[in-house]
Amino acid sequence: MDHRLPAHIEVSGLARSVNQAGGFATILHKGERDAGTILIATRHHDEALCLYERIPDLEGNRRWTKTREEIIEKEREFSEYLERRAKQDPDCWIIDLEIAQVERFIG
Repeated sequence: MDHRLPAHIEVSGLARSVNQAGGFATILHKGERDAGTILIATRHHDEALCLYERIPDLEGNRRWTKTREEIIEKEREFSEYLERRAKQDPDCWIIDLEIAQVERFIG
């Protein structure tokens, strides 16, 4: 049995946590309410744009993994990639987090 939180609750909680810590969270794309994949876009130390998503490991655990990284100068390409992902998987959620050390929020 899968004990995951519904996607909309997880995204809402993540956004609230980041906002309360002085950061800024924006939902770029709303996906399937209960089981949509969650993608997190963020700036990493103002040097790179990063995309995190959960990927199952060999034991079946789903861990946050950095799946894409672009230099700041390629922000347009990064945004276009996010748009393509949303079109390919309309059930996915894309949330943009602007806060230092984003990894502390996605554990």
